[in-house]
Amino acid sequence: MWIILAVTSAIGLGFYDIFKKISVRDNDVLMVLMLNTIFSALYMLPFMVHEINSGQSLVLGSLHNHLLILCKSIIVLGSWILGYFAIKHLPLTVQGPINASRPVMVLLGAVLIFSESLNWLQWCGLALGFLSLYLSSRIGSKSTAGLPNTRWVGMSIGAAVLGAVSALFDKYLSHRFSPVDVQSWYALYQCVIMVTVITLMRRARRVQNPAFHWRWSIPLISLFLTAADLAYFRALSSPDALIAVVSMIRRGSVLVSFFYGVYILRERQNLRAKLIDLAILLLGLVFLVLGSAI
Repeated sequence: MWIILAVTSAIGLGFYDIFKKISVRDNDVLMVLMLNTIFSALYMLPFMVHEINSGQSLVLGSLHNHLLILCKSIIVLGSWILGYFAIKHLPLTVQGPINASRPVMVLLGAVLIFSESLNWLQWCGLALGFLSLYLSSRIGSKSTAGLPNTRWVGMSIGAAVLGAVSALFDKYLSHRFSPVDVQSWYALYQCVIMVTVITLMRRARRVQNPAFHWRWSIPLISLFLTAADLAYFRALSSPDALIAVVSMIRRGSVLVSFFYGVYILRERQNLRAKLIDLAILLLGLVFLVLGSAI
C-alpha cells in the first residue's frame, strides 16, 4: 500500500511543479510562495481541527514538539524559496532532473546519519545519481547562457539538498506524530513565517519585486502539493516503508514535469543531453529500488 501512496505522491508532485512554473512566470515569486503557504494552511485547517477535537494531536500543548515542527517548517520553506526562484529562471527540463537527484542525497544521508549499509546495487545507483547531478549542472550552464549568471542552477541544487534534509527529518517525525499532525502544523507555521517576512520586507521596501499577477494556477500549486504530501506522510507512517525508496519513487515526478516542458513549453534546447541525463538518473533510481528490495 505504501508503494501506491508513494506513486500517488509522485504524480501530485509532477503537477505541482507544472502549476508552480505557470504561476511564477513573469510574476512576483515571493508573493506566489506566500499565497501557496496560505492556501496550504487553509487546505489543512479542517484536518488540524479534527485532530485537536479528537484529542489526537501530539503537537498541541508541547513546546518541544512545536519546536520540532517549526524546525521542519524552516527547512522546507528554505527549500521552497530556492526552488521557486530556480524554477522561474530554469527550464523544467533542467530543474526537474536536478530536483530528482534528491533521493540519492537522502540515501547518502541515511548511510552517514543512520549508519545504514549499502549493497553493490545501491552503490551503483548512488554513483549514477551523482553523475546525473553533475551532468544537470553542466546542462544548466549551457541552457542559461543568455542569463547574467547561472546562480539559478546553484539555487536548484540548494533546494534539492534542503529537501533531502527535510526527508531525513521526516523519517523521525513520522514515527513520533501522525501524518496529518505533521503536515497541518508545519503548513500553519510556514504560513505565519512567510506572511511575517513578506510584510516586513514590504514595509522596509528593501526589495524591488516584479508586479504580482493573480493566476488560478496558484491555488492549484497548494492543492496538488497538499495531496502529494498527505500521500507521502501516510506512506512513511507504514511500518514497512523505507524513506530512501519512498523518496526515490516521489522523484519520479520528474517524468510529468519533464515531458510537459518538452511537449507543451517546447523546451528543446540541449534535448538530447537532457534525455541522456534523465536516463542516467532513472537507471540510478532503478538500481536503488532493486537494491532496497534485496
